[in-house]
Amino acid sequence: MSKKYFGTDGIRGKVNFEKINGEMFFKFGLAVGTYFKNLKKNKQTAIIAKDTRLSGYSLEPALVSGLASAGMHVFTLGPLPTNGLAMLTKKMRANMGIMITASHNTYDYNGLKLFGPNGLKLSDKIEKKIEKLIDSKIINNLSKPKTLGRVKRLEDGNKRYIEILKKNFPKSFKLKGLRIAIDCANGAAYKSGPKLFRSLGAKVYEIGCSPNGLNINNKCGSTNPSKIKLLTKKHKADLGVSLDGDADRIILCDEKGNIINGDQILATLAMRWKRKKILKGGVVGTLMSNYGLENFFKKLKIKFLRSNVGDRYVKEMMQKNKFNLGGEQSGHIILGKFATTGDGLMVALEILFSLRKGDKASELFFKFKPTPQILENISVKDKSVINSTKCKKAIKMANKLIKGQGRMLVRKSGTEPKIRVMGESKNKALLLKCINIVKESIK
Repeated sequence: MSKKYFGTDGIRGKVNFEKINGEMFFKFGLAVGTYFKNLKKNKQTAIIAKDTRLSGYSLEPALVSGLASAGMHVFTLGPLPTNGLAMLTKKMRANMGIMITASHNTYDYNGLKLFGPNGLKLSDKIEKKIEKLIDSKIINNLSKPKTLGRVKRLEDGNKRYIEILKKNFPKSFKLKGLRIAIDCANGAAYKSGPKLFRSLGAKVYEIGCSPNGLNINNKCGSTNPSKIKLLTKKHKADLGVSLDGDADRIILCDEKGNIINGDQILATLAMRWKRKKILKGGVVGTLMSNYGLENFFKKLKIKFLRSNVGDRYVKEMMQKNKFNLGGEQSGHIILGKFATTGDGLMVALEILFSLRKGDKASELFFKFKPTPQILENISVKDKSVINSTKCKKAIKMANKLIKGQGRMLVRKSGTEPKIRVMGESKNKALLLKCINIVKESIK
């Protein structure tokens, strides 16, 4: 049974349409509060953080109202990276953490990412239980006046988050002498990102740190790496760090201006961790991970598994197989030793831990040559078009043609009204032909 409200990564959609509005956020808060309250924990607390979207000002109060109406005491943290929220949920022993964000999407989108008391994203099973509560009669979940929740603002969320990040490394770890360029996408890390690197002694050059509610992910951040490329080259930085709106994704840039995606970051970390004998089991990628990465791990005799798309599914597979490293090409990288979800700043620190010894970023990365890949994101009114007879026939035909020379993957986006058509092959002409066959069946 498919889910009604939850997608690949929480709940997401256009603001003031369908599920992303004040009325629905009250219902979400009431439902989530009711579910976690029923876990019989003594102190009923929820922690809320958000990115910098204008809509957060209207959606957050509605969410808080729903949680308090369920009897939850609420702490609001303001703008904070997603993994910062996950870390503080666990550290503060809260029932749950809720991040108000639409991640890499533009300002006109918003949504929720939910975390349990262990700092982990919720399973499909729990999400379905919450959906039932969302659609139940409101009166059934309202607390009595005496047991309503209280609300308090915490101003030191970013400070606490930075302290946790730094504690994962030796006290001697400093970045003095290093030049770092950072693009915070005018999002949740606009305070913590530059502050973290400066606190370790680095010279920091920043863009995307002036949010106005409308410019989040706007021609900047990890989905637009050209900005970090220009900034890195302009200031002759040792490393460029580009984040998305909630800072759970990272794309890097070396000192020469070469862009480094999630697959290359995974390859570098896996190789380093194996050498240091801290890699456990293997590495988890996704269905979108490049075939070249898979072959690279084969040569290194590193076990490689593919999960469904979404860092939550990556983490679930990591836990199931007791792996401590996983991630996505898009830049969601999960360092199992330190984090329960993607954390761009944590990954940047792990990379900088190597560079502080005088290594060049250009020498550290590009461990494998990617198999040529084409990804087409096709906007649709109804994503169920992928299940039509016409589309199924086209996918079957494309797979038959490319068999033995590459692979095809056609999937619904879990966060946008789009069908993603991806193909990989060294035979570019064949690859384009297969991509076009599928595209024509969708339009």
